Amino acid sequence: MLKEFKAFILRGNVLDLAVAVVIGAAFGTIVTSLVNDIIMPPIGLLLHGVDFSNLYLVLKGDVPGGTALADAKKIKDVVTINYGLFLNAIINFLIVGAAIFMVVKAANKAMPKPAPAPAPPAMKECPFCCTQIPAAAKRCPSCTSSL
Repeated sequence: MLKEFKAFILRGNVLDLAVAVVIGAAFGTIVTSLVNDIIMPPIGLLLHGVDFSNLYLVLKGDVPGGTALADAKKIKDVVTINYGLFLNAIINFLIVGAAIFMVVKAANKAMPKPAPAPAPPAMKECPFCCTQIPAAAKRCPSCTSSL
């Protein structure tokens, strides 16, 4: 059983998957920082200082106006819909999707193009009379043999 486990773990696709998960997690951290620290501040500035992460709707409880989400969550019996965090997640997803699209597109350009398959021969030789005949022929026109 240990031998089977070793064979399973050392298969190429398992190792590839493990590397992909680790790199994906690191890439996710980079993209999250890109969204939160680089992209969202200018968007918030364009929208007159709106900070998406602090946009929420109070469903239950009393929260003074202008209270940050973190402070609103600390108030007892307050229930909120945090749509600003959801907007951040959507923007994060779109940026990750765009980044992965660009990486895949670049990788596809860098990959060598496969050689085109050779065209099937237009002519073939009749095995009975050795005459050149069309490749799709079912009967030889010279010797009338069935092919």
